[in-house]
Amino acid sequence: MLLSRRQIEIRGGFIVSQTPDIGLLEGVVAPRILEAMRAASSRLKGLGISHALVGALGVGAHGYPRATKDVDFLVGDEAFQHHAGGLVSLTAGVPIQVGDVPVDPLSMRPDEPHLRDALAQAVVSGGVPVAPLEALVYLKLKSPRRRDAADIVELLRVVRRPDGIRDYLTAHAPSLVERFDELAAEAQDQ
Repeated sequence: MLLSRRQIEIRGGFIVSQTPDIGLLEGVVAPRILEAMRAASSRLKGLGISHALVGALGVGAHGYPRATKDVDFLVGDEAFQHHAGGLVSLTAGVPIQVGDVPVDPLSMRPDEPHLRDALAQAVVSGGVPVAPLEALVYLKLKSPRRRDAADIVELLRVVRRPDGIRDYLTAHAPSLVERFDELAAEAQDQ
């Protein structure tokens, strides 16, 4: 799917689209998944938990929509309760499922302050905050799954902005730059 030209804006060191478009998911993603996404985001907002759409739905909102069976949100530390002995649990009310749709609240490690910045720079589309492209690619690169690598390749074919992503990775995750370069080359070759 090719997108019409979208305006690009630099905000907080992130290249962000003026409008990541949740509407790109319509007709590709099952309606019950989209309803779960909206319901979970509304609940997180009601709880005062910072969050941003990531995973397949986040990638779709940035230009490469594909079907998925779950909803992934990067969430702030307020989504978790820290207990004695290092035990961490979800704060009461944080959704992990809407109907039969799994909702995955993804946490940030202490060595990932750039993801806190990504939450602050999320762009709202259709009432749902969407993580910046660079953070999405970072999260996909951390995964060993081939599907996540394929998402990066397809997304790079659509957005064609690898330099900003590469700069982000160089600054925050230099160990992932080589893998990103391989996937960017694959995107250009096909």
